[in-house]
Amino acid sequence: MDEELDLFGAFADASATLTAEEQAAAKRKQAPAAAPDDERAAAPPAKKPQPEPKPASTTLQVVEGKRIDATPADDKSAGVVATGTQQKNLISFSVYPPGHQAQPTAGAAARNPAKTYPFTLDPFQQQAVDYIEAGESVLVSAHTSAGKTAVAEYAIAKSLRDKQRVIYTSPIKALSNQKYRDLEEEFGDVGLMTGDITINPSATCLIMTTEILRSMLYRGSEVMREVAWVIYDEIHYMRDKERGVVWEESIILLPHKVHFVFLSATIPNSKEFAGWICHIHHQPCHVVYTDYRPTPLQHYIFPAGGNGLHLVVDEKGKFREDNFQKAIATLSASVDDAAAELASYGSNTKRRKAQKSNPKKKVGTDVFRIVKLIMERQYDPVIIFSFSKRECESYALLMSKLDFNTEEEKQSVDQLFKNAMDSLSDDDRALPQVDSILPLLRRGIGIHHGGLLPILKEVIEILFGEGLLKCLFATETFSMGLNMPAKTVVFTNCRKYDGKDFRWITAGEYIQMSGRAGRRSLDARGIVIQMLSEQMEPQVAKGILYGQADPLFSTFHLGYNMLLNLMRVEDADPEYMIKQSFHQFQNEQAAPALEEALERAKEEKDQIVIKNEEEVAQYYYLSRSLVRLKEEFLAIRNKPDYVVRFLNGGRLVKLYCPDSDDGTTKPKWDWGVVVNFTTKNASDSTSATPDTSVHVLLNCVAASGTTSNDATNGSTASELPTPAPEGTMGLSSSSSYEMKICPVPLEMLDLLSSLRVYIPKDLRTLESRQAVGKSVKEVLRRFPQGVPLLDPREDMDIQDEQFTRVIEKTVEAEKKLKSSAFHNATDKEARFALYNLKMESEAKMRELERKIKESKSLVLRDDLRRRRRVLRRLEFVDKEGVIQRKGRTACEVSTTDELLVTEMIFNGQFNDLSVNDTVALLSCLINTEKKKESDKPPQAESIEIPVRQLRETAQRIAKVMQDAKITIDVDEYAGAFNTSLVDVVIAWCQGAKFSQICKMSDAFEGTIIRCLRRLEELLRQLTLAAHSIGDVELEKKFDEGGKKLKRDIVFAASLYL
Repeated sequence: MDEELDLFGAFADASATLTAEEQAAAKRKQAPAAAPDDERAAAPPAKKPQPEPKPASTTLQVVEGKRIDATPADDKSAGVVATGTQQKNLISFSVYPPGHQAQPTAGAAARNPAKTYPFTLDPFQQQAVDYIEAGESVLVSAHTSAGKTAVAEYAIAKSLRDKQRVIYTSPIKALSNQKYRDLEEEFGDVGLMTGDITINPSATCLIMTTEILRSMLYRGSEVMREVAWVIYDEIHYMRDKERGVVWEESIILLPHKVHFVFLSATIPNSKEFAGWICHIHHQPCHVVYTDYRPTPLQHYIFPAGGNGLHLVVDEKGKFREDNFQKAIATLSASVDDAAAELASYGSNTKRRKAQKSNPKKKVGTDVFRIVKLIMERQYDPVIIFSFSKRECESYALLMSKLDFNTEEEKQSVDQLFKNAMDSLSDDDRALPQVDSILPLLRRGIGIHHGGLLPILKEVIEILFGEGLLKCLFATETFSMGLNMPAKTVVFTNCRKYDGKDFRWITAGEYIQMSGRAGRRSLDARGIVIQMLSEQMEPQVAKGILYGQADPLFSTFHLGYNMLLNLMRVEDADPEYMIKQSFHQFQNEQAAPALEEALERAKEEKDQIVIKNEEEVAQYYYLSRSLVRLKEEFLAIRNKPDYVVRFLNGGRLVKLYCPDSDDGTTKPKWDWGVVVNFTTKNASDSTSATPDTSVHVLLNCVAASGTTSNDATNGSTASELPTPAPEGTMGLSSSSSYEMKICPVPLEMLDLLSSLRVYIPKDLRTLESRQAVGKSVKEVLRRFPQGVPLLDPREDMDIQDEQFTRVIEKTVEAEKKLKSSAFHNATDKEARFALYNLKMESEAKMRELERKIKESKSLVLRDDLRRRRRVLRRLEFVDKEGVIQRKGRTACEVSTTDELLVTEMIFNGQFNDLSVNDTVALLSCLINTEKKKESDKPPQAESIEIPVRQLRETAQRIAKVMQDAKITIDVDEYAGAFNTSLVDVVIAWCQGAKFSQICKMSDAFEGTIIRCLRRLEELLRQLTLAAHSIGDVELEKKFDEGGKKLKRDIVFAASLYL
């Protein structure tokens, strides 16, 4: 236990989230938390208390370092980040702890170099290497292919020279395998640890995933005492919502004597990240940044249905507005042609079918034309990014008639493919995926996505690296770290599903993927082509091209595995982890700027002087009460039972647009026209009542000042476009305003007219929609005193006592308002506007005060308190916060829900199950594929009761979480476990061939393999968990289950090893 303790550094005595029993237990401990120095491994535990970590904003010293700006003056205005520059620019700065005396580092590597290079280092590389030679941490932030790997290699060479151990971490196993191959060839004394594979674990340089590093730190591995350097590759993946916390945990837990090399794509807030490292490890951290790109990029747009490419950003990063407008004009013309084509179809059914199939057909045709164009212009090899596995495959099949390889290249493909497949059984070599991909590969066409067999992915990577594939269709994962540049990169779509919604890719994601274009020393320039679809607004396309790289924001969150591992170590406190997190640091960094903003807001407020302020205030609050009454009125009147029957097509309606609480005036909508409405069943939505959305034809500001034939706004109700000014309704010659159909929630309806206007059946053309606008304009002309309205009681027959009271209160409040002396004041508007401004300042001040308080308090404090409560109630820890048997068992599990699987063990839910059924049941916890309606329940009857018990256990745990005030949907949590691979897993455990189990599921082969591999990893963890509680039978069962899984193509060795 003492050996474990040393690795955690010094945990502060923080008891704000502890119960009385836990606080009493903490006081009874004889020794406070340890605070060792850099030689903490040799220091005895628990000697002296560690001071509370302090906010770092005023203590760190930031020193500007070397700066080289070789960009010509006429190019400085160019703003496209993704393009980079051919100039070897350099920006560097250093962050030092308080009182640190900076030592000169310039030329440090020249005196006794650990490694020499066959080329002259670029300025950023030389600067980083000097910092490493001086024994100080460095963050290298540069574009893909700029040469960051050379810096990492120097850190490894230095460690080998100085007989110190070095760890190289990467985000994914595939990248770890590839790095192992590269570094083993370079240095020899290299090992690999990825969980399922361990090679030479006593090597000086160890390659591992970040999860393995974290696990070693929690377990107090002896290896960590010998480590001098840790290299984090692709550190920008720390922003990943699910896995980013693993990076933070491992960085926090590493001893202070360890130094770091962080390799990253360009991140705007690198200074903030370096400050965090300096703050938590009390050591200097330098930042070396360059926008240098060895091969500059040109960015083209290919408009849907167009005939050619439009250069919109040149290699100097200059935006070509004229070419961009030509591309948009071509796109608009193709949209008009498509609308005319659809109109030519006779029946509505035929039109709908054509409308549904046309976009995919068109994109496929456009991809085919682009690839042909690329090959004709010798812009190959090309990577074509798509965000769908199925699309990757369908586009590749479209190319199957083309042939890009010579006979000699075909023979090389055959030989390499045969050598790779020789390790497989005859049956596995005959798998449909293996069989069908070779003809494509021989033609120089490849596919790369997560659904492929891992061995096929590696074959394709090797073929691409050898230049034997000219055209590769890939998903986003291909851009993650793999050193596979091409001459050209194509985006078939710039929308992606992020697990919750479909959204446009960010500028940072675009920079990362487009960075694959342009091969150093081979290409004079790289080509990036963005296929522009009719759904993309011009400003969105510009935003993606022009935008900055995504900043590095912390995704730190608490997990039960993290808490239990910290509680397992005596004197280790979870609050320490939170206080040292990047999340907490970013919060604290925000405080000074917020305090300055608060002072400015106070000054602004004090400068506002209002005559007779008291009477204005009284009038203001009466106005606000009328707004609240109006909202009560609409909440009742807009109930579906009352209003839906009046939502006839053509009815004139006005939307409710109240001003903000701070008095800020929002633009108001003119009259609109109901087109139709849709009602979603309560079972399909999160609300208990049906969700009704009204489609209203509204006069809007046209996007980017251009009108289109796109009838619908295409946004959600919460993202309505900007209202057009009054008096612009139905203008046929206007290019600034247009009538659009917008989805509006029922509660946004305000005035309902008793009048209806004629609306055409087909509103897809702009002319038909503008004609409706003209009809509305004519109605408004005929009723200058106001359009007649539906009376809620007389016409709509609303007989509701509360509704009557609201109307009476409204009448009374309006009387008070009109009888106020201020109501008829000549300067009423000016004084009221001033008071609104004052209220706005006060609201701003309150918000700033809340943010300041939040920035100075411990983040996640409430979440920590709630999670501790859950652990106590489930008896993973006792009342004093001491970890129990359940808790120690859960510490071993990190692959799945540790609480659920531990409860299942202690409930005896695995005791009476066979090995096969045990493994199958655990697959429900591992299978993360989205459930489909077509999924059938498992055929194996023996698993029916265990699955029901699993859901009941999950439901019980979720209710405990709910009682502890953790936001969770009990039914959703209990129903989330996917049984679609249960039969597949049972068959595999029974010895079925892989070809047989593939026929049992419509999941991709790669998805099945990934599930089986993760399942084997979970069984290894559960074997250790059963061993830790002395359950020999269960240990044997889990161990045997893992062995049954581990065979054939599912666990075929990596080609990189």
